[in-house]
Amino acid sequence: MKRCKWCNLKNPKYIEYHDNEWCKPNFEDKYLYEMLILESFQAGLSWECILNKRESFRKAYDKFDLNKVCNYNDTKINELLNNEEIIRNKLKIKASINNSKIFKTIINEYGTFYNYLQKFTENKIIYETNKTTNTLSETISKDLKKRGMKFVGSTTIYAYLQAIGIIYSHDKECYLYKKTNKNFIFFQKSIDKKNK
Repeated sequence: MKRCKWCNLKNPKYIEYHDNEWCKPNFEDKYLYEMLILESFQAGLSWECILNKRESFRKAYDKFDLNKVCNYNDTKINELLNNEEIIRNKLKIKASINNSKIFKTIINEYGTFYNYLQKFTENKIIYETNKTTNTLSETISKDLKKRGMKFVGSTTIYAYLQAIGIIYSHDKECYLYKKTNKNFIFFQKSIDKKNK
């Protein structure tokens, strides 16, 4: 069974992520939030590095409870900086708290974070491979930066859109490769119904 060339077949966590999560649409706010924070920590690092520390991040960030993270203070920041199980980058840690507050503001403005993303995606799934940025990622990145988010460059946002299933990028040689997904429209209707 062939998988995408980036998938480290020696790492069970990576195989699990590739097979059952990457590029699969998941537009629940909690998931969208967790992935945005994790992707911002990836900047300059490999996704495998972040994935290996994912459970530690969940523990350190109160299971990515948005309201709790928005209220993190200097004491909590110092606690995170001393946590050897996560990425101890002060700028990224401070940005994660700042980005959380902006994420919450966007939810208050649009109802859900996915509603905000729909403003740019128009409910479409993009099928493309071998890219690291596109017009969509650049547009969303620019808007998030304008709102004050950090570590959300176009490459980071492109990886984020792949992770949550808005961009479908499995290699042509991969057993999960698809050109289109006719089932998406039914998935989209169920999401819209749930968010009402």
